[in-house]
Amino acid sequence: MSAWLAGLSLLCAAGYTAAAFTAETRQQGLRGMLVAVWAVHLLALLLDIAGIGLPQPGARFGFAPALSMTLWLVLGVYLVESRFVPLPGARRVLSALGAAVVLLAWAFPGESRPLAASPWAPLHWVMGLASYGLFGVAVLHAAMLNRAEREMRSRKGQGVVALGMPLLRLERLTFQFVGAGVTVLSLALLLGWWFTPHWRWDHKNLLSVLGWLVLTGLLTGRHVFGWRGRRATRWLYFGAALLLLSYAGSRFVLEVVLQRGVV
Repeated sequence: MSAWLAGLSLLCAAGYTAAAFTAETRQQGLRGMLVAVWAVHLLALLLDIAGIGLPQPGARFGFAPALSMTLWLVLGVYLVESRFVPLPGARRVLSALGAAVVLLAWAFPGESRPLAASPWAPLHWVMGLASYGLFGVAVLHAAMLNRAEREMRSRKGQGVVALGMPLLRLERLTFQFVGAGVTVLSLALLLGWWFTPHWRWDHKNLLSVLGWLVLTGLLTGRHVFGWRGRRATRWLYFGAALLLLSYAGSRFVLEVVLQRGVV
C-alpha cells in the first residue's frame, strides 16, 4: 500500500468526520474545509486507481473505489448546488458517507486490471461512473423530497417547509438528474455492447440493463401517467439499487466474498 495513499485517505476521513460533526453556525468555514477535503479526495482516488507507488503499478478499480468515486461526484454537485439552494442535513450525511467510503477504498483498493481490449473501454467506464454519480444526486434529492412532503403533511399543508424551496422545484431537480443519468447510462451500455466482442449476460450486465429498464420506466411513467411522490421515488430507489449492485455489488462478491482476481 502506498504511504501517500494511506496518508491522503486518513486525512480525507478526518476532514469528512470533522465536517459531519461541526455545528451548522460555521457555514463559511465548513464550505472551505469541505472543498479542501473534496480536492484531497480526488487526489487519493487518482493515486488509488492509477496504482501509483505500488511494486507493480497499473490501473485498478474495485468496488470500493467505485463507491468512493460516486460519493465524490455527489459531493461535487452538492458543493455547487448548496451555494444557490438550501440543503439542510445533506452536509452531515454526505460527510459521514465520505469518511466511510474513503476508508473502505483504502482497505479494499481492488486489483490491477489488464489492458482494455478496446480504446473505447475507458470512455465506457467514465460514463458508467458519471451515471452512478448522477443517480446518486437524484437519490439525494428524492430523499429530501420525501422529507419535505412529510413535513408539509405534518404542518397540514402549510406552504413553507424546512428545505426553504418549493416542492415542485425540488421534484423538477430530482427528475432532471434522473433524465441525465438515464442518458449517460444508455450511452455507457451502448458503448459496452459495441466494443465487447462476446457480450455475456453476466450479473453485471444483467443488473445494469434491469436498472436501465426500471429508471427508463420511471421517466415514462412520469411523462405518460404523471407519477409523483412516493411511487416515483420508490422506482428511483429500486433502479439505483440495481445499478449499485451491477458493478459495486458484483465486484464486492468477487473481491471480498469469493476472493477472486480480476477477470
